[in-house]
Amino acid sequence: MILIADDQRDVLEALRLLLKGEGLASRCVGSPGEALEVVRSGAPSLVLMDLNYTRDTTSGQEGLDLLAGIRAIDAEVPVVAMTAWGSIELAVKAMQAGAGDFIEKPWDNRRLLSVLRNQLALADSRRQAARLHRENEILKGEDDADFIAGSPPMRALCEQIRKVAPTAANVLVLGENGTGKGVVARLVHANSPRADRPLVKVNMGGIAESVFESEMFGHVRGAYTDAKGDRIGRFELADGGTLFLDEIGNIPPSQQPKLLRVLEDGELERLGSSRTIRVDVRLVSATNADIEAEVAAGRFRRDLLYRLNTVVLTVPPLRERGEDIVPMARAFLARSAARYQRGAMSLAPAAERALGAWSWPGNVRELAHLMERAALMAAGSQVQAGELGLGAAPAPAAGAALPAGLTLDAAEELLVRKALEDSGGNIQRAADALGVSRPALYRRIDKYGLAAADGEP
Repeated sequence: MILIADDQRDVLEALRLLLKGEGLASRCVGSPGEALEVVRSGAPSLVLMDLNYTRDTTSGQEGLDLLAGIRAIDAEVPVVAMTAWGSIELAVKAMQAGAGDFIEKPWDNRRLLSVLRNQLALADSRRQAARLHRENEILKGEDDADFIAGSPPMRALCEQIRKVAPTAANVLVLGENGTGKGVVARLVHANSPRADRPLVKVNMGGIAESVFESEMFGHVRGAYTDAKGDRIGRFELADGGTLFLDEIGNIPPSQQPKLLRVLEDGELERLGSSRTIRVDVRLVSATNADIEAEVAAGRFRRDLLYRLNTVVLTVPPLRERGEDIVPMARAFLARSAARYQRGAMSLAPAAERALGAWSWPGNVRELAHLMERAALMAAGSQVQAGELGLGAAPAPAAGAALPAGLTLDAAEELLVRKALEDSGGNIQRAADALGVSRPALYRRIDKYGLAAADGEP
């Protein structure tokens, strides 16, 4: 929509009919105050405005003030100034105040339409360039992780994703660090009607409170000392698509009401601007924190949580996804081997058994990093158990030979039993003696059906 501002009704009508004949929608107003109200309430695609109104008919100052007011509200909308008292000096002032071009009355229809179309095309080009810059700035480095879901808990999660993804419901993804909450967010987006629109990720733990509003809602030039140009915020960039807020438990309490207002109204203002922008964004959030505990402690607003958790998806830790560990390890190894030009690589059977027995405190992220390191450091094309760098049980004392013919599992069970007996059932001392973590020892106790009393001091 092109906004036409002029205090002469015949001029407004002539311009309206001219634009209508060219298929260009317009809205006409007769005063600077009305023009500012229209710009403030909804962004016109262009403003065609007179420089002289009722205050005087020669200086153009009233129009220059209007131009400054428009720029204060929206620094991006193209403006074409128009006056019957054209002069080089006034044209220069209008251009310095932010006008993109200048037209004298009476106008030539062909030139006027050419100027308007050029300004619209230029503004569209700038918007696309700014959006592309921000997308490259924000989205670069995103790497779609291998998603393997053969275990029962993951199959159940996939079924939940299948049901919720096509809806408009906001989703809260819970899970430990490194479980793949970002992958779940991408799956929700990819299987939604918004799949062809942007998925914009924001790490809330990485945004300082001082720049929260600028990052999330954008800013205009001059909004603060270092604001040397306009900046598109994450909400605006995700308009029509999905906004993924990772680590939402880290949102500063002082900023939570501002985020809540955008979620409730679908409206925001860039920092330093009074122009309201409407956005249509689906929200997917994630956290590894106990968010209910954060609410109880007063660090997270309950009304904000209600806006985020329409549907809750919980990603199981890797230790509960035993069937997925080796297939995921193979996939990560193949990807890293290709990246580092190692050719085809595989895991030795003993290495696969060692991966299955590990407790994975770092979850999928730990597994991916382990396979990347293995692809780099393995001596040959087959990764051996000793090359994984996982903790291992110590060798038996001298003279205490293990019975002949024991399998690896049987030998491990014997060592675990011995460590538990020697420690009097104290889990921590037994874990220290074996050189493994407490969770790793618990996993082995469960694996072999052993009983232990956790006699912690």
